[in-house]
Amino acid sequence: MKSFLIAALALLASAYVALLVRGVRLARRGSPGERWQPSPQHLAVGFVTNFFDTLGIGNFAPTTAWFRYAKLVPDQLIPGTMNVGHTLPVMLMAFLFIGIVEVESVTLVAMILSAVVGAWLGAGVVARLPKRGIQLGMGVGLLAAALLMAAFQSGLKPEGTDALALELPLLIPACLAIALLGALMTIGVGLYAPCMILVSLLGMNPVAAFPIMMGACAFLMPVASTRFARSQKLHWRAALGLTLGGIPAVLIAALVVKSLPLDALKWLVVVVVMITAIQMLRAARSSPAPA
Repeated sequence: MKSFLIAALALLASAYVALLVRGVRLARRGSPGERWQPSPQHLAVGFVTNFFDTLGIGNFAPTTAWFRYAKLVPDQLIPGTMNVGHTLPVMLMAFLFIGIVEVESVTLVAMILSAVVGAWLGAGVVARLPKRGIQLGMGVGLLAAALLMAAFQSGLKPEGTDALALELPLLIPACLAIALLGALMTIGVGLYAPCMILVSLLGMNPVAAFPIMMGACAFLMPVASTRFARSQKLHWRAALGLTLGGIPAVLIAALVVKSLPLDALKWLVVVVVMITAIQMLRAARSSPAPA
């Protein structure tokens, strides 16, 4: 099953690179005078967030905070920019790590496919949302993500068992839940902490979250990104910075650094995400309602 997933990832990555090139060409044709080379700060966002994502912090919430504080990307373009830009680095993570834990094949594939379906449906909704709707959705989502991250850091998550598979009565709700998480990823809510808590609630070994999470993200992000790229609802320059800065960061973190003491940094991320969520909700409140 691992060989099948890796082969499928390779094909999907090739198709996604072609989609990325085509999307950039279409965007350049539509805005011939615009700059397309990522700035040093765009590359830095990609490098830093993907470096720490590889080590277990997550990249969506820190990216959102950085984009907002540095005013690099308009709020309504943040979800599409993150999904498109982080896709290839996340797929590289999956190539490197998907074989670490052996999760039962049916459970793994069913949950990955459910996340992909959720992402496809969610991206279609997000791509059509007005600025205020995206601000509101991201604000609520980031607030929930910060609370989940804090719970995870505090050890308040339920303890799982040693199970690496789910029987049908639990697999069905598990698939529905991770489909919802896949949809939420398209609006900027990371999958790491929610997936870890979900598998624990279902009585699985929390370590099982890693192949499920990495596999789900690696397959769902190209699917979601396709819809964002087609609608051109993203900041291409920043997205390219995430990709070009993120790929070497993943290789360095996974193959050279491997681990760091990150507890203090994770708490800092929780605080920053909480502040960003509140600011996003305040921005949504002051934005004009759609006609």
